[in-house]
Amino acid sequence: MAKNHTRYIFSMGELKRKDNSIMFKNEKGNFYIPIQDTRELYCMNEVSFNTKFLDFISRSGITLHLFNYHENYSGTFYPKEQLVSGNLTVKQVLCFVEKRLIIAKAIVNTIALNIHEVLYHYFRHGKKDLKIFLDWLKNDVSRFLNKNITIEQILFIEGQIWAKFYDSFKYFLPDDFIMNKRVRRPPDNPMNALVSFGNTILYTKTISSIYQTHLNQTISFLHSPREGRFSLSLDLCEVFKPIIVFKTIFDLVGKKKLQVLKHFDKSLNYALLNESGKKIFLEAFETRINETFIHKKLKRKVSYKHCLKLDGYKLIKFIVENKEFKPFLLKDKM
Repeated sequence: MAKNHTRYIFSMGELKRKDNSIMFKNEKGNFYIPIQDTRELYCMNEVSFNTKFLDFISRSGITLHLFNYHENYSGTFYPKEQLVSGNLTVKQVLCFVEKRLIIAKAIVNTIALNIHEVLYHYFRHGKKDLKIFLDWLKNDVSRFLNKNITIEQILFIEGQIWAKFYDSFKYFLPDDFIMNKRVRRPPDNPMNALVSFGNTILYTKTISSIYQTHLNQTISFLHSPREGRFSLSLDLCEVFKPIIVFKTIFDLVGKKKLQVLKHFDKSLNYALLNESGKKIFLEAFETRINETFIHKKLKRKVSYKHCLKLDGYKLIKFIVENKEFKPFLLKDKM
């Protein structure tokens, strides 16, 4: 049986191994989680466990993502790496030294094109004020990236893309979800809370996807490799943010499935999703990331989640065979 289910735990409690199953225990009783088809466990609250439990899920191939009560990502425990390759790691390092800019440019250009595709929907439905930004994304960004520029200049244009994207929300979102500026730690309004939460969940999904390849998670190209984070996951999830995180947000807000007064914590200035809001968002997020379509090249159905791993394989092809690296493009769905 394919291990493809994600399980979310929202309550405080204890995770234990019980015979050959996972048991979650809290004040309401004992709850059992099937292990046969579980790939990821998300603890969205304070949960305790012991090394016996960690050994059990490790041998079962389950990744554990930990968050605290305030939605801050604490870290990931994943099974001992089976897909390690010293040869690929050496080549990945050489690629960072010699070809970093090529990969960084490809990622940033694809971010722009995917944002263009997401926003063009609103332009077609009457939001004509978006035209200047859409033209800039489609023409000016690629023109700038085709120049002989530094990594700092590439990061500058990426920052401009996201800043202009956030500014465009005023044309199609209700006033209480407008984001004047991006604030991360801690978020200071409902939209910042949604963006931070969604981006973090996507980052953890990317960690799980790269784990299934031979890539080294710490050697990145757009983001500078740093201690204490899987920076390659930050790289590969960027092009998926408009498609998965923001399309989920726009759908929930536009259809009023998420509302400020109902789904955000009033005591924290509505800058944090409450438990009900988290459940609504995560259900929609899982639906979106598991949505399938016919892949043009593979000629079979794939999900957006699977495309995260496919981008990892494309990167390996570039590193090993110098085959052009083309991140996932929503317009072509490939």
